[in-house]
Amino acid sequence: KSCQKPVDKYIEYDPVIILINAILCKAQAYRHILFNTKINIHGKLCIFCLLCEAYLRWLQLQDSSQNIDPDDLIRYAKEWDFYRMFGIASLEQTSFLVGIFITLWWMRPEMLKTKSNFILLLKALLLSSYGKLLLIPAVIWEHDYTPLCLAFIKVFVLISNSQAIRVTLNLNRMLPWLAIFFGLILENGVVCLFQKMGWDV
Repeated sequence: KSCQKPVDKYIEYDPVIILINAILCKAQAYRHILFNTKINIHGKLCIFCLLCEAYLRWLQLQDSSQNIDPDDLIRYAKEWDFYRMFGIASLEQTSFLVGIFITLWWMRPEMLKTKSNFILLLKALLLSSYGKLLLIPAVIWEHDYTPLCLAFIKVFVLISNSQAIRVTLNLNRMLPWLAIFFGLILENGVVCLFQKMGWDV
């Protein structure tokens, strides 16, 4: 009221500029999206990202020498391996999020006291995983650098997750990365468990 200016400058910005700033992982853009917009697509986005990840894993299971007929997509959708990959991707994502929440609760229990803080952080983490949508073009335009592209996508998603934690709980840079590190440890523990059970992950 004293300066007669909006506190959030992104209120006056075009959605495309906000999206570009979010892709550049600017904290202020994340604050605007999380606190000043009514985006309610986190659940659908999470399912879609898991489907992309499951499809990528399922594609890697297929024999590369095998001829894939594009007209045969209905048969592929019914394959058990795809649903198994979706289940594994879901469990890994869940274990990653659980690792983050346990770490944050252990380091700063006062941050996650209320249910609203917990839900806001969960929404922020799900929304900040939008980088997984880049798996689609990485699969479509398959080339020699695909593994490198997938590694870059993973790093981008982790940076986005870090910004989401930082903005939501108003933390310094170190604690979100610590939480993500423990989330990755728990996720990799689940991967090792599946591999010991003889499942292809």
